[in-house]
Amino acid sequence: MNTEPALDPDRVGKYVITAWGYKQGEAVTLMVHLGHRLGLYQALDGAGPVTAADLAESTGLHERWLLEWLRSQAAAQLMLSEDGETFLLEPEAAAVLARSDSPAFAAGAFAVLRTPEVVDGIADAFRTGLGLDYDGLGDQSAEHIEGILGPMTQALLVPTIVPALEGLVEKLTAGARVIDVGCGGGMAIDLLAQKFPASTFAGYDPSEGAIALATERLKDHTNVELHLAGGEDLPPTGDVDLIITFDCIHDMPRPDLTMAAIRQAIGDDGTWIIKDIKSSPRWVDNLKNPMLAMMYATSVGSCLQSAMSAPDAVGLGTMGFNPKMAKQMTAEAGFSRFTMHDFDDPTNLYYEVRP
Repeated sequence: MNTEPALDPDRVGKYVITAWGYKQGEAVTLMVHLGHRLGLYQALDGAGPVTAADLAESTGLHERWLLEWLRSQAAAQLMLSEDGETFLLEPEAAAVLARSDSPAFAAGAFAVLRTPEVVDGIADAFRTGLGLDYDGLGDQSAEHIEGILGPMTQALLVPTIVPALEGLVEKLTAGARVIDVGCGGGMAIDLLAQKFPASTFAGYDPSEGAIALATERLKDHTNVELHLAGGEDLPPTGDVDLIITFDCIHDMPRPDLTMAAIRQAIGDDGTWIIKDIKSSPRWVDNLKNPMLAMMYATSVGSCLQSAMSAPDAVGLGTMGFNPKMAKQMTAEAGFSRFTMHDFDDPTNLYYEVRP
């Protein structure tokens, strides 16, 4: 006899809509990727109301495909259309989708799509316990991460963050020694090296793809050196004026070893600035984040992969380096001063750490 309770059709409907809503998001992701890849958002930025024929003329692309793409964007509420024939990319939408120098720019996050091989590797992590390192996440993983994280670094690092840290502008202007741990494609170094040419810069990253990207970007700087190495490999010189770890502590298999190496490398009056995800050790507090599902999914597909890519990994993951954890781990590494900053970044907190 079947004793299973009858299903509530309204609740079934709720889960159907929720599940297919995520499938719709997957499909729209491809459309945003194409808009970014083909330069469609840039072509629409400031163009006013346009038809598919107008966009075809300005881009040289096929009108029929453009019409379908434009309708997909209007249906996704990323642009406006009353009749499905004429479309408008509003300036506010352009700030998110077309303008790479805007702190709100998001289209770069859609630049890279996962290959079946990478998805297979992510699935295998559930069986073996070992995640993929960043190079294992795909040839373009460094570009992908920069597309997500770069706009806010570009908007805040030089005009806001550096001036907020006591004495740092003066040191960098006079000539300071700077190390960027987890430098990725070298954006932070590039911004600082252009602003403060008297300083010297070193970038450390264990990803071959990231160092290749940084090498190309920084090839014209004579005051920069790059190392294919992790933060735990920093030389214990005790004289570094500024150390940066942006968006990477929670990705490291052994962040404790990197922190210990940073303590040995930094000068007695040096500054360590950490950028990491806003999070709480309490689940109920994290539920206030409207993008929490994306954060944990990103962890499974990227951050925790790297953070679990060694047998003795700590395994923090995207949401694991909350302020309580940050203060505890930096103190255990030998740092005595810890200040938390909120620089009007909706996603990240910034920690100023000193010996």
